[in-house]
Order: sequence, then structure tokens, then C-alpha cells
Amino acid sequence: MSIPVENVAVQTKTAVRWKIFIVLLGLVAINYIDRASLSVAMPLISRDFNIKPALQGLIFSSFFWTYALMQVPGGMLVDRFKPRIVIAAAAVLWGGFQAIAGLATNATTLLLTRFGLGAAEAPIYPSGGKLNGIWLTQNERGRGATLLDGGAPLGAAVGAILITSLITLLGSWRLAFIVAGVGTVLVGFYAWHFIRNSPREHRGVNEAEATYIEQARAIENESEPTQVSGKRLHLFKYRTVWLMFFGYMCANVVFYGLLTWMPNYLSKVHGFNIQQMGGASFIIFLSGFVGELVGGFLSDKWKSAGGSPNKVMRTLLAFASIVVTLAVFSVAYASGPALTVVLLSLTLFFQRWTGLYWSIPSLIGTRDRVGLLGGLMNLGGNIGGVAVPLAVGMIVQLTGSYFLAMMVFTGAGIGLLLCSMCINYEKKIPV
Repeated sequence: MSIPVENVAVQTKTAVRWKIFIVLLGLVAINYIDRASLSVAMPLISRDFNIKPALQGLIFSSFFWTYALMQVPGGMLVDRFKPRIVIAAAAVLWGGFQAIAGLATNATTLLLTRFGLGAAEAPIYPSGGKLNGIWLTQNERGRGATLLDGGAPLGAAVGAILITSLITLLGSWRLAFIVAGVGTVLVGFYAWHFIRNSPREHRGVNEAEATYIEQARAIENESEPTQVSGKRLHLFKYRTVWLMFFGYMCANVVFYGLLTWMPNYLSKVHGFNIQQMGGASFIIFLSGFVGELVGGFLSDKWKSAGGSPNKVMRTLLAFASIVVTLAVFSVAYASGPALTVVLLSLTLFFQRWTGLYWSIPSLIGTRDRVGLLGGLMNLGGNIGGVAVPLAVGMIVQLTGSYFLAMMVFTGAGIGLLLCSMCINYEKKIPV
């Protein structure tokens, strides 16, 4: 039954839109927990399957191959079939591949499950970017974007501890993988139950919340181009698209570089044992999660106070890029373990402000291209994810030092600064 107009003004808005993004936060965290499971279990797996270090590296990187390749197709699926069904199907599929990995009998079958895991996880971020544009107003999208992306450092922080606990409790890496996979499948079914493609479709949304979202979108839609090209490749001629692509690539060079090599760095350079390494990793990545939420809050607070998207995004991302660049550069010269952990925590705190990038597709894209833009942006990010672990490994092997690796991260910070400063966050591109 509809609510009388005179009562809508005084009705308190429900907050279903934020609950949806809490669900997305959980999904992305599980995404990273499932990714981390292989790293945690590899000492046991390599013993069972007699896997040499070179093949271990191949299996580690294989996830990113299909994950990167499926970003643009995944974004196109989101635009065509809507986020709800894509998110639920992706979670069920990647949970299935995670569980099947527990049944692997050799390195080849394990490699194939990683290919499947990467392909299945690919649509999650583009789907979240699409929901950001559907459910949130311009002054809320910073928080929505950082809630979506905050699952990465949160999952990295708790993943190793959780999977290690499951292996210890169950006495088997296989059972741990199966339990994690089944848990992901159940979360996928819950996502189907709770998430909707629009506010009016959700039974928990009251008239006040629905009207609030619709009025904000109506104002925003007035700025959309009236002529839209049917050619998807049309978007590649816009500088903003390329800046978004390469900016997010630079951001992920820093994040994935630290995600993959930081434990070895702490062990080899500063002598951390396994317990110290786990504790330090938890602190560093938890700092990234907190930083992500802070960046989203500051962005939306400033926009609500009247700040233009260009002023807000350029200022916050430029400041974060400068701090990241200086902090990671200083890590190369840090002499003590405590100072190193502080500097790496500072690096991750501000690096995760780049979660604001997940508001860009809805800021610059028309309604029917947000998923595609999100997939394209994440393709750039994951090209960085594929390249940086291999590059750092070659640098360390050739030089016997992590110094030049830190300089690679420093250069990525500078690239992130330049790209973020040049994006036009206010102009819709007619794609």
C-alpha cells in the first residue's frame, strides 16, 4: 500500500542501501579469503604434490590470468543481466571451484581450479560499481565505493588467520578448502535473497528511502548525454577512460605488490618469524581497511558540504598518492622492524583511499555502461596484479635486494598521483 505524500516528508528513511553494501563488503572479504587460502596451504600442498617453487609461482599467478581476462566480459554481463543474478551466480561458482580445489589430485587439477576461481570472481567488482550507481546518491558513493573495496584489505587481514585455523582445527587443507567453498556458496544464496536491482524491488525499502534515491538520480540523469553510441569500443577514445584504467593499475601495483611480497620482505630483511609476520600483516592490512572507510567518509562529507566531484576526488586522491609515495619510498631506508611496520601501515592506510575509484564508473558513465566501465577499470588494476609479483621476483633474484622493488612501488605512487589529478569526475562520457 502506498504511503500518503504528506507522510513521506516526516517518515524516517530506511537504510537498506547501506545493508546491501555491507553484504558486498562481506562478499569481497570472502573473495580475498578464498584467494589467500592457497598461499596459506601451499607448504602442505607442495609437499603432497611435490610441487617445485617455479610451478608454485605459476599456480599463484594463474588466478589473475582469468580474473583479468574476464573483467570486461563480466562488466558486460552485469549491464545485460543486472547485478543481482550475476553476483549470486558468481559467488556460487567461485565457492564451487574453491571446494573442488580440496579434491585436487595433482598440480594440474589445482591449476584448473584456480583458473575457474579467477573467472568466477571477476564480475563482483563491476557488479558493485553498478549497484553504486543504482542505489546511492552522488554524496554517498564515496562511502559505497570504499565499503565495496574495503573487503580487500579486510579479507587479506583475516584470511590467513581464518584458513590457518580451519587447517589446524580440521587437520587437513582439503577439508579447509571444502568448508570455505561451501560457506561461499551459502553466502551466494544469501546475496540472491537480499540484493535487488533497484530500490522499488526490495521489500525492506520504505517510500522515504525509495523517493530519496529516485529524486537524486533524476537530478543526476539530467546531465547524461542524450545521444548514446551503441558501439562499446567508442569509449576508448576518451582520455578519462584511459586515465581511470592506468590510475587503478598504479594503485594495484602497490597493493598487490605488498600483498604478495610483503611477508617475504619482512622475513628476509627484518627477520620476522611466522608469528611476527602474521601479526604484522594483520596490523598493516587492517590499517588499510580503516583507511578505506575514512577516505569514503571524507569524500561524502565534503561533497555534502558543497564540494564539487573534481575538487573532492582530486584533492583526496592526490593527498593519498603523495603520502603513499613518500611512505613506501621511506620503507626502502627503514632500519628497524617497528618503523617498517609503521611505514607500511601508513602506506596501506592511504593507498586504500583509492577505493574511491569505484565511484568513478557511475560518475562518468551512462546507466547502461557502468558495468562495462567498472570491468575495464578492474582489468587495468589486475594487469598490475599479474605483472608486479613477477617483476618484483625478478628484481629480487637479480639484485638480491628489495630496494629497487620499493622504487617500483614509489613510481606507481607517482603514476597514481598524475592520473588521479587529470581525470574529469564531473563530465559524463557518451559511450
